[in-house]
Amino acid sequence: MTTAFLFDGPDTAPITILLAHGAGAPMDSASMIATAKALAEAGFRVARFEFHYMAARRYGHRKPPPRAETVNPEYVKAIADLRAKGVKGPLIIGGKSMGGRVASMIADEMFSKDEISGLLCLGYPFHPPGKPTQLRTKHLADLKTPTLIFQGTRDEFGTRDEVATYDLSDTIEILWLEDGDHDLKPRKSISGFSAADHLKTLADAVKAWTERIVR
Repeated sequence: MTTAFLFDGPDTAPITILLAHGAGAPMDSASMIATAKALAEAGFRVARFEFHYMAARRYGHRKPPPRAETVNPEYVKAIADLRAKGVKGPLIIGGKSMGGRVASMIADEMFSKDEISGLLCLGYPFHPPGKPTQLRTKHLADLKTPTLIFQGTRDEFGTRDEVATYDLSDTIEILWLEDGDHDLKPRKSISGFSAADHLKTLADAVKAWTERIVR
């Protein structure tokens, strides 16, 4: 089965970003659409795709999210299918929550083969909510792929104080978005920031980061 993609941004963009969705919401959720559009406006070509269990929900087959590592091969195939569509040039992989976690598990293999240039995680699920000892960070200690993680300071999957104690590779940069939740959305009345503000910050930061890591 060939991977189905949703595209945003110019065909002629020098860099493509491939994004997978989180565990509970599809590739066309409000937050995925908004993020893709913000990155496209910053000059990136953005491709979104779905893991099989999520795509099956469109046909009435409601399956719970599988263990993240079991869909690693689907992400590898999505990269191959994207290239088969004629997408050339530097590629950044990543995604929202679980999508970013899956990308992080295949990143070094792809990076070592020069298939990708970097990893972009949007709200990394460092641990399940309310279970701070169930860490999903072991593979992040030795990660060799240049990585940028955006995390909201209100994210229940990993707070700033918690993340500061983790053993993370020097290749990982984390940008904290003030009062952002797991979707990176702030409460405007409290933080003074809007969701659009944070998306602009995200897009600008990704642009600056790719200019440093992509040769």
